[in-house]
Amino acid sequence: MTNTSTGPIYSIVGPTASGKTEIGVALALRLGNGEIVNCDSVQIYQGIEIATAKPSEEEKRGVPHHLIDYVSPHVNYTAADWARDAAAKIKEIEARGKVAILVGGTGFYLRSLMNPFFESPKTDEALRERIRTLKEKKGAGHLHKMLSKVDPAAAARLFPRDYVRTSRALEVFFQTGRRISEVQPQRAAPPEFAGRIRIFALNPPRDRLYEQINERAVRHFEKGLVEEVKQLRAAGVKDDTNALGAHGYRRVCEYLRGERSLESAVEQTQLDIRHYAKRQMTWFRRETGVTWLDGFGNEPGLQADFWQRLDI
Repeated sequence: MTNTSTGPIYSIVGPTASGKTEIGVALALRLGNGEIVNCDSVQIYQGIEIATAKPSEEEKRGVPHHLIDYVSPHVNYTAADWARDAAAKIKEIEARGKVAILVGGTGFYLRSLMNPFFESPKTDEALRERIRTLKEKKGAGHLHKMLSKVDPAAAARLFPRDYVRTSRALEVFFQTGRRISEVQPQRAAPPEFAGRIRIFALNPPRDRLYEQINERAVRHFEKGLVEEVKQLRAAGVKDDTNALGAHGYRRVCEYLRGERSLESAVEQTQLDIRHYAKRQMTWFRRETGVTWLDGFGNEPGLQADFWQRLDI
């Protein structure tokens, strides 16, 4: 079926715990034919449940949700991977005459969709495992020194302890023989629908947002977050994967390795997520074409104002 849609694609962004799911679902129902495309870098992973705020079936209220719970936690899924999958999903949704609504706070994902990266090679899991083993034996700094020899320009832009980006640069070099510093500027053209994406950002009061973040972190630990991480590690998921390196999981891994107390893990998780929320707000304030909505997404007053702005 050919996609002939020319209507808007909505994007609901904002800090964690600001109510993006609630207003995204409400918008889908208000439109009558909306479908949600997840734009959160943790909700994509299977088995990563408690600290992800994945919507329950009750919270979805019958609205179709896509790109949630579909990537193995063993895989270091990238923003470029998501952009490719999201573009395909948007086209498929619009081909059925529905409206795509992007919901999530991972600004890097959204930017990668609207301004694609270079065409990177598909991940070679065997190579990635060899690099990970080398990091465990000799440290991230050793990998950075390796990168300095094969791609000094890329190494100069990265901190020695930035394992994720350093390893990806090494993967590109060893898989293709080309330096990532040379191929990164060769961006693909934006998808045809990029100009139709309308971005709306939630802007809740910071003190109330931080209270919700603190309370939610405690609830996650009470619901069995430590046990969930134990099960993932027992299944072979490494501590340095994107999945277990996510906020809410990283400090639990440190606790299980004996590097901090449980109380410290809870407190540091709360601090991590508050800092993350602040960075999310800074990110979206720097983006162009963002319309701000003051308050939490579940507030009737904010939703009424939103419908009025959209004239729906």
